[in-house]
Amino acid sequence: MSAAGPWIRTFLCRSDNIGVLIRDPETGDCASIDVPEAGPVLAALEETGWRLTDILVTHRHADHVEGIPEVKARTGAKVTAPAKAGDAVPDVDRTVVEGDRVRVGQLEAEVWETPGHCADHVSYVFRDAGVAFAGDTLFTLGCGRVMEAEPATLWHSLERFLALPDATEVYSGHDYVLSNARFALAADPDNAALKERMAEAERLKAQDRFLIPSTIGAEKATNPFLRVAEPAVARSVDLAPDAEAEAVFTALRAWKNRF
Repeated sequence: MSAAGPWIRTFLCRSDNIGVLIRDPETGDCASIDVPEAGPVLAALEETGWRLTDILVTHRHADHVEGIPEVKARTGAKVTAPAKAGDAVPDVDRTVVEGDRVRVGQLEAEVWETPGHCADHVSYVFRDAGVAFAGDTLFTLGCGRVMEAEPATLWHSLERFLALPDATEVYSGHDYVLSNARFALAADPDNAALKERMAEAERLKAQDRFLIPSTIGAEKATNPFLRVAEPAVARSVDLAPDAEAEAVFTALRAWKNRF
């Protein structure tokens, strides 16, 4: 298991999903961000001794929700899910939309609708705690695949994260770090900070660890999908250095799809 801190635990689920538990140290309330599969979540709870009270769902895809029924049955946790997911998320107790707030004990999160990967996607931003759970919208060194929208929709979702403080820790839904890093280096080959992060990711992988969480500051410095205003990234997709960010993002995402 990878420990992101005394009140957050990260661990692998399935082959490359990231499981996350977040616990309020004041009340002991604890949430799982999605439940990709039940076993690893239950094992993490047993290892930590934490009491699961909530499940916060980012989106309806099966690899993020299929473990919910078993975990809810074992723990009684309340399930919060995007309203736009309809009945695709099992055992929902509360639905949320843009601007809603959710609490895990004394910890409070803003609900952001962040569509692009899918129409119902939300992210949970615990601004005071300095953490954001981005699901399949923003990955370490990458972003989600566009599935139910135009690329511009995902770009505008990603753009929101740029306004968060650089120190904000961002948790993504999958460990795609090394494949993302290889593409990032193709798009931004002269980026020294990116080369350092690639080396760090390789070191961690050799230790069965992963470069999650990242920080907003690190992603702004190294993630090409957040650097579409940089002339070097625009040139990598054969656009003018002053091309519109939306156009650069669209071209970059299309390149990544076939990379």
